[in-house]
Amino acid sequence: MTTLLYDYTMPGGHHWSFRMRRGTQLRLTDLEGGANAALLFYNPENLLERYNAPDTLKGQHTFKLTKGNCLYSDMGRCFASIVEDSFGWHDTVSGNLSANACLQKYGEHRYQEHYNDWYLSGEDSFLTELAKYGLTERDMAANLNLFSKVMTDDAGNMTFDPAASQAGASVTLRFDMDTLVLLHTCPHPLNPAADYPRHPVRCELMTAPPLAADDLCMNHRPENRRALENNRLYYLEPPFATRAERA
Repeated sequence: MTTLLYDYTMPGGHHWSFRMRRGTQLRLTDLEGGANAALLFYNPENLLERYNAPDTLKGQHTFKLTKGNCLYSDMGRCFASIVEDSFGWHDTVSGNLSANACLQKYGEHRYQEHYNDWYLSGEDSFLTELAKYGLTERDMAANLNLFSKVMTDDAGNMTFDPAASQAGASVTLRFDMDTLVLLHTCPHPLNPAADYPRHPVRCELMTAPPLAADDLCMNHRPENRRALENNRLYYLEPPFATRAERA
C-alpha cells in the first residue's frame, strides 16, 4: 500500500528541486506525450555525492534504463530504483540542452516579454536549482532524461525517437537513499521539434513499500545488490533476510 503525499503538475519548460526521503517514491507521468523530464540526484548530507551515469550503465550492462534498473551514486550506492515503467526506454547519455543551443534552435523568448512562457534551457534550469544549495556548474553531472528514447547505430550515432513518448506514459522511482532531486521539463537536446516543445509532467510523491529480499531491482543485477547493500551499511540497517523474517 502507498499513500499519496503531494501531487503537482509541472508545466513544460520549468524547473524544480525537492528532497525525497528514503522509503518514498516519485511517480512521473507524461500527460500529453512528448515530454522530457530531466533529473539529477545528490546526497543532501554530502552534496559531493551525486548521480553517476557511466557507473549506472556499466554496472547494469545496458544503454537504456527501464524497470528493474537502479540509479547509482558515485560512491557505489543506489539513489533510486525504477520500480514501475510503462515507457520502457529512458536516456542517460545525451545530457542537457545548453543555453546557446536553445537560443540557436528556438530563438530568443525572454522572461521580460513572455514571463513563464519564456524559452528556458535545461542547462540554465539546473544551474538555477544548483545555486539554491551553494552548488555551481562544476557540480553539474550527466543527467537522466525520462520519456526520451535515444538509439544508436553501429557507428555510435545517436538518434532521438519523437514517436516513442505517448500520452499517459509513467515511471516510478523508489528512493533508496535520502536524495536531493533536481528536475526540469525543458526540451531534450536531440529533440528535432522546430518549435519549443512544452509538455507538462505530473509529479506524485508517495510512500513506498519496504525493500524486500525478493525485490526486482535488487535482484536484477549482482551490482544492484551490492549498491543496495552499501546503502544498508550507510544507514546501519538489518540485513535484507532479517527484514523479511521480521515481516
